[in-house]
Amino acid sequence: MRKSFLSVALACMAIAGAKAESVIPLSFGDFDQWVTRNIKESAIIGGENKKVYEIAPTKTINGDEPYTNMGNSPWATSNVLAKVAGVVKTSNQVYPDKRGNGYCAKLCTQYEHVKALGILNMDVLASGTIFLGQMLEPVSSTKNPYSKMNMGIPFTKRPEALQFEYKLTIPSGQRIYSSGFGAKKELEGQDYAEVFILLQRRWEDANGNIHAARVGTGRERYGTSVAKWTTHRIPVWYGDITSHEGYQDYMGLIPKKNSYYARNSKGKMVPVVEEQWDAPDATPTHMVVMISSGCGTPYTGTPGMTLWVDNVSLVY
Repeated sequence: MRKSFLSVALACMAIAGAKAESVIPLSFGDFDQWVTRNIKESAIIGGENKKVYEIAPTKTINGDEPYTNMGNSPWATSNVLAKVAGVVKTSNQVYPDKRGNGYCAKLCTQYEHVKALGILNMDVLASGTIFLGQMLEPVSSTKNPYSKMNMGIPFTKRPEALQFEYKLTIPSGQRIYSSGFGAKKELEGQDYAEVFILLQRRWEDANGNIHAARVGTGRERYGTSVAKWTTHRIPVWYGDITSHEGYQDYMGLIPKKNSYYARNSKGKMVPVVEEQWDAPDATPTHMVVMISSGCGTPYTGTPGMTLWVDNVSLVY
């Protein structure tokens, strides 16, 4: 009897001391609600009626008005409205896709075609991407795509992992570079789908420049098709992870020339320059999450690559 009581007591103590795991969904990360934008492109490029999708409370918007995040949704997409010299053009690579009784997000690498009265005929390759932040519309040029993306949201917690469900189709075709200017180029190697969570501690100097230290890192690339829905976790590693056994070069600090952008206190879009690894116990000020059917290089990818994602959450 005494031994039995002791065993029960020890078991209860072990349970009480164990960590309780929490899985907290990101807002609108179930992708069951979408805004549908009906936009008529300019007659000079064909005048087609196009649908452009955004992740936010269900709504239909008619017309070529610039979009800003609605209903407190933290998500932005690579889908955009562009206006160049008065010409209205859309681009859409992220779609709602039926899944069970709801929806998931379908991210596609595909060409956007631009044809103008036989004078202009160009193909721009784009990867379907969703991220926490804001896309700044209307887009007026293809120069420096990251400068049109306000990347990241305020965030001060320290999750253990990013969790999501996904499946992936990787076609057998060639990796391509196609910006619409000059000939398409076939590239060596394969493209990868990519998912990452970056935690940063940001600060702004007197001149409005934004600096950052990397607090936490979770980043993976996927080069093999996954036919069935799979629940997956990316662990978040804290501090300088360059000596971690799972470290890959693409997990490092973001090179200054490839910096993501954010709006400073003066309302100006400026690069967020990652300058150092932070202490392992540091508290972040911002979280960046990006999910893409490509691995981040503008106008580069494998046409037909498709990534489906659903139920994005943080694990504590």
